[in-house]
Amino acid sequence: MNSPGLLRTADLEGRTVVQKTTAGTVGALAVKEASLVLCAGFVVAEATARLLRAHASDRVTFVVTGEDGRAEEDLACARYIARRAAGAGTDAAAYLRRARTSRAAAELTQGVRQGAHADDVALCLELDRFPFAMAAAVEDSLLVLRPREVPPVP
Repeated sequence: MNSPGLLRTADLEGRTVVQKTTAGTVGALAVKEASLVLCAGFVVAEATARLLRAHASDRVTFVVTGEDGRAEEDLACARYIARRAAGAGTDAAAYLRRARTSRAAAELTQGVRQGAHADDVALCLELDRFPFAMAAAVEDSLLVLRPREVPPVP
């Protein structure tokens, strides 16, 4: 299940969760040797940007995985995080609108994609819902995604 709307009603207490996405997993695996691999969305955008600023990397590569690198919602999120990471006081409204009106969002809303919930788009676009970044690292030959605390805002 890759639907936040369906997942939020599942009883996960005491369980280990293994989530697989088609494009996101492939993208993360493709760059697993990088010094820092972050998986992001609007729900962790500011935390991701703050971690990138703290990491002070001279080069950041955004791997857009949806629609062969052309997914509007992924591009909007990447551009928003890039501007925030650069320290720009960027308003999220235009980026969120671009994601909300993307083809993928329309397909989810219209029920074209199987296993979707009516709230999925809204849940994915909850800006900064979580205060952590999502860092991926190889553990025992598996790529594991874990929350990573970020430095406080100065």
